[in-house]
Amino acid sequence: MKKLFIILLLVNISVFAQQDAQYTNYMYNTITINPAYAGTRGVMSVFGLYRTQWVGLDGAPQTATASINSPIENSNLGVGLSFVNDKIGASNESTISVDISYTIRTSSIYKLSFGVKGTANLLNVDYTKLNRYDLIDPKFQNNIDDEFSPNVGAGAYFYSDKLYVGLSVPNFLETDFYNDNASSTTLERMHFYLIGGYVFDLSPSIQFKPAFLCKSVVGSPLQVDVSANFLFNEKFVLGAAWRWDAAMSFMAGFQVNQGLYIGYAYDLETTKLAHYNSGSHEIFLRFELFKNQKRVLSPRFF
Repeated sequence: MKKLFIILLLVNISVFAQQDAQYTNYMYNTITINPAYAGTRGVMSVFGLYRTQWVGLDGAPQTATASINSPIENSNLGVGLSFVNDKIGASNESTISVDISYTIRTSSIYKLSFGVKGTANLLNVDYTKLNRYDLIDPKFQNNIDDEFSPNVGAGAYFYSDKLYVGLSVPNFLETDFYNDNASSTTLERMHFYLIGGYVFDLSPSIQFKPAFLCKSVVGSPLQVDVSANFLFNEKFVLGAAWRWDAAMSFMAGFQVNQGLYIGYAYDLETTKLAHYNSGSHEIFLRFELFKNQKRVLSPRFF
């Protein structure tokens, strides 16, 4: 039964859809989904993340992400560059994106940023990695090799030191990929993201940040993630998250020094899929370069 479940899962993923990667620490990885985030932290920010999902399940998703973004000095512009490699079953997709943002000040507290994203995708699907009972099935005769597709996206990001709200569509173009004999296809669908969060000062040493992410994909159920993180003494972060009808998550982070932050998350499935895996793990590093080692009196919690 387990083998049958895995085969059905992999066929569904490889043949019908290759969707955007999923993250538990979405609040730290905003640049991948919203180009307007580029440069909004006010410093050069280098980010790396690795996620292994549904550990113990053959062909489960594995995602590696690296990005860098920075404001351009003496201007309202920000720039970013990101790379994502997402492996799911027989498919392997690599994405390189360039982001440009423009920020305007709407008041003494709030800013509004607009961004555009240009993306290059390379998709590979190796059907020999599937457990194929019918080896002559035409759907699985020809692999997809380095299938290239460009894309464009856009977003808006409204924020202050305490609040943020963002709306974005990372990829406007819905692309169909066909193998050589056009007998099977993978579909890249448009994703809509709405994110938000607010930081409450509970005491001089404790901050509380609730946050949410809503993701809408044509033909799929609405995905809603809500999280709650506590920051202690501007050093330690502990929190939990809930993915609607999917998973519970536990998060921890540590500000090693002014520039280096490390974070971790563990997801525990709340669906029947929990019987076939031992959860998901996600770890990330963020390194920021402060000009002239200037001190940030109140580091932003997002």
